[in-house]
Amino acid sequence: MAWWQRARVAATRWVVVDVETTGLDARRDRLLAIAAVAVHIDAGRASIALGDSFEVVLQHEVGGTEPDKANILLHGIGVGAQRAGVEPRQALAAFGRYVAAAPVAGFHVAFDRTVIERHARLHGLPSPAAIWLDIEALAGVLRPDIQARSLDAWMATLGISCAVRHQAAADTLATAELLLKLWPRLGAEAPAAARGDARAALRLAESRRWLSR
Repeated sequence: MAWWQRARVAATRWVVVDVETTGLDARRDRLLAIAAVAVHIDAGRASIALGDSFEVVLQHEVGGTEPDKANILLHGIGVGAQRAGVEPRQALAAFGRYVAAAPVAGFHVAFDRTVIERHARLHGLPSPAAIWLDIEALAGVLRPDIQARSLDAWMATLGISCAVRHQAAADTLATAELLLKLWPRLGAEAPAAARGDARAALRLAESRRWLSR
């Protein structure tokens, strides 16, 4: 039995994801890296499983005479790292195996989802997840008292630290910590979600469209 299957036997498993790209256009820019960490849920309690994590840099030949230095400084994935990365189809397939049957969550996850699914289609692969949960929307429902929009604002308000922002692995961990900060209220608002029912959490997050912030 694979390790991610063993994790699901011991506890319900959600995957928190973050990506790095060459820009902010999810429908055009290239996927550079994927990072993810699992949150294990057991008897209504959630914990970050650092040993159940994933990180990959996709291989790209950096074209043009001058690489985008500002973009590289932001995410820290240099020309050499991109050229030495994992072949894209292999990297995306590995991410799909890592996710397995877990729901995927992220902050403003629509961006991550669009980028990942677009690149998966380009390489003849299915979407790695059936459920994509936006933690920003969930936070807005569970903590209407906090007027925050960005991940930085939520981190500052709830006392979450991050060693290096805008790098996928660090951002993923910060997002997972935000999910854990929300967990007590999630249990109060949607007990099924706190027991691991991601669809219940998704319904709660989607209710935000009917609420005024």
